[in-house]
Amino acid sequence: MKKLTTLLFLLMLTIGVLAACGEQKEQVKEQNIGNTSKTAETAFPVTIKDALDDEVTINQKPDKIVSLIPSNTEIAFAIGLGEEIVGVSNFDNYPEEVTAKEKIGDLTVNIEKIISLQPNLVLAHASTAHNITEGLQQLRDSGITVLVVNDAQTFNGVYDSIAMIGKATGATKEADSLIKDMQAKLAEIKDKAAKITEKKKVLVEVSPAPDIFTTGKNTFMDDMIGLINAENIANDQEGWIKIDEEAMITRNPDVIITTYGFYDDKAVETVLERAGWENVNAIKNKQVIDVDSDRVTRSGPRIVEGVEELAKAVYPEVFK
Repeated sequence: MKKLTTLLFLLMLTIGVLAACGEQKEQVKEQNIGNTSKTAETAFPVTIKDALDDEVTINQKPDKIVSLIPSNTEIAFAIGLGEEIVGVSNFDNYPEEVTAKEKIGDLTVNIEKIISLQPNLVLAHASTAHNITEGLQQLRDSGITVLVVNDAQTFNGVYDSIAMIGKATGATKEADSLIKDMQAKLAEIKDKAAKITEKKKVLVEVSPAPDIFTTGKNTFMDDMIGLINAENIANDQEGWIKIDEEAMITRNPDVIITTYGFYDDKAVETVLERAGWENVNAIKNKQVIDVDSDRVTRSGPRIVEGVEELAKAVYPEVFK
């Protein structure tokens, strides 16, 4: 049941992310969250325009923070706010310290639990805020500041999320440093990928048979595949789509990436034994690799690690 709930949550996020792409998810403007090149400490009070286009004023540096989604939590920890985090979602699993934090729910957020923790800041997220509108208002009515972080669809969007959380918590310097480190690592990967002369064709599977979903254009995963100088064979379609097996077989991917090994320990084995795929290059050459779903789907600091893991899976001879 736990695996099913987790899968439902992940699919809701990825498909929800796509549905919102191109609408309002990248509305958080740089002038509202601070220029990431600046290193001045945040002076309180601060007012930030969040992902719902609301002007949110934070009167003093928060010392008790609740995070409603893993990506926000990972950002907070990465910029040194581990001690300030007092509550996280049931899906939070990184870093290890989150296991000791109070849990505030999964798809259903426990508003009463959050209020009992007496936070002065709740970090919500644009991908799920519309599902808990009344609950977020209840928090506001209780005197708790709620900041809805943007639903990043690009690397720049992730940087914006980090900068926003940094400004809201007085960790501007730490946020700036983290962003620069991520940008430098990403530049290294891009430089190495640029030397690849023979692109490999890649199929990404984000859910197993019988309903195999893959990632098309205008998705984070498609951007990541392009960044490592590979070809996403589903790039002619938009968003997250259920695959046409015959079409994918005809396109003959060199590598098949799965992202669901965390709940299906036979993910790779099942794909290698899939009927009708025997002549696909990825199957013949046993180039089916499962990657860490969290690293390649969470729009937080580890997304660059996800790019590197994807690069090693597709081009092991280059990214050793």
